[in-house]
This record gives sequence, C-alpha cells and structure tokens, in this order.
Amino acid sequence: MPQPHFGKIALKGWKKIMLFGLLAMVVAVGLSLTQKLKYSSTIRMLIIQPSSLNVDPYTAIRSAEQIGNNLAQVVYTTDFFTKVTNAPNFAIDPTYFPDNDAKRRKLWSQTVSVRVENGTGLLNITVYHPNKDQATAIAQAIGYVMTNQGANYVGGTALQIKLVDEPLVSNFPVKPNLAVNGFTGLILGALFGAIYVILTDKSRKYLVEHPPNFA
Repeated sequence: MPQPHFGKIALKGWKKIMLFGLLAMVVAVGLSLTQKLKYSSTIRMLIIQPSSLNVDPYTAIRSAEQIGNNLAQVVYTTDFFTKVTNAPNFAIDPTYFPDNDAKRRKLWSQTVSVRVENGTGLLNITVYHPNKDQATAIAQAIGYVMTNQGANYVGGTALQIKLVDEPLVSNFPVKPNLAVNGFTGLILGALFGAIYVILTDKSRKYLVEHPPNFA
C-alpha cells in the first residue's frame, strides 16, 4: 500500500489546523490576562573604576564587566531589597511585597531584572510593576542605593557607580507579553492540529488498523 503524503493530508485539513491554532491562541491570551498586567521602568548605571597607569583599557573594561555581573546578583538579595524599600523619599508601597520570606524573595526576583552589557560596565536595570509610579519609584530607589552603597558590595571604596539614564517607563503593560504568548499558542495549536489531522486521516487510520505484512 502506498505511503500517505502527510503534507497533502495536512493541506486537506487546513481548516481544522487553523481552528486548533486559533483556539490555542485564545486560550493563551486568556490565561495571560488572568495575570497582573505590569509596566516597566528601566534605568542604566555605569561602573567607573579608579584610573591606573598600570592597567590597560581592555583589562579595565573586563574588570568593570565582572563587577557589573557581581552587582547584578547582589540586586536580587534580601539585603539589597531591604535597602531599596527603606530608601528615603521614594514612597514605595511596602504592602505590595508579602511578609513571607520565600514569597517576598520570589516576587522581588520577578519584579527586578538586571542585565550587564557585554564588554562594558553598563548595568541595565528594569523594574516591573502593575503601577507605573511604583515601577519608577523602585527603579529610582535602586539607583539611589546602587550609587551610594553599591561599591560596598564589591569591596571597592574608590569605585564609582553613576546613574547615566533616568527611569524610562513603558506606555503600555509589557508583562505578560500578549503578542508573544498569543503567537506561541497559535503555532503550538496549529502543530497539534496538524498532528491530529494526520492521525485521524482515513488512510492513516487504515495503515494503523491494517499494517502491511512484509513476511
């Protein structure tokens, strides 16, 4: 018996495949909307090391990048979180973060994202929050703590950490990403639909029920 052509089978059932894709996209977007919509506020900070005649520029940049990587991990710690939420004049809502230590750490790690730009001493720090003003307040507080106490975390008293970009707030919620989630749901749904169409095709069912005998 000739092998069925899966491409032709899928093409014949394109309506079902599209239906699966659209349903999965709707479900993905619907599930995303059950989560809190969050805005982002991003600041950039520059790590400046004390100049030295004995250090070449490449080594200095690599050193600044390594310090940035260390500071990026520090941001997620409880000690840094405490300093940020207690920073003066930023009006951060303390009730947003739960009292339970494990839950508070988890939420803080979801609230802040830190990225070091390769080959530089630049830190990109993004805060996600349902409230625009709170996202900005937390970002400003992080910049304040990093500027005034960041060097203490890496043992460099002569190290300077400078805020080079003030908070930039998104105009629309960026989390969850509805477009990406919807597109992912569409692709996965269409893939599942194609598998379903192929497996339920009459010729495919016939091969399953009457396998060829090569004996």
